[in-house]
Amino acid sequence: MKIIARNLSRETTQAELTALFAEFGLVESCTLVLDKDTGKSKGFGFVEMPKHIEAKTAIKRLNAKKIGGSVIRVKVAEEVAPK
Repeated sequence: MKIIARNLSRETTQAELTALFAEFGLVESCTLVLDKDTGKSKGFGFVEMPKHIEAKTAIKRLNAKKIGGSVIRVKVAEEVAPK
């Protein structure tokens, strides 16, 4: 299941984001979205968790939780249809 985490602190690293979700199960991949020009976090990222029950637990427990000074928003990522 692909999950989006928004409103992350700009200081949150990809390793920290991975560790946050790994508390709830296996993290297949984690991508923190970075600004092309500055290389700094844009404040959101995507996490892939293969087991739906673990992913749903992570979403439920992490959504609206204060992490690094920011209240994050976590939900299932919507698939974008190819153009």
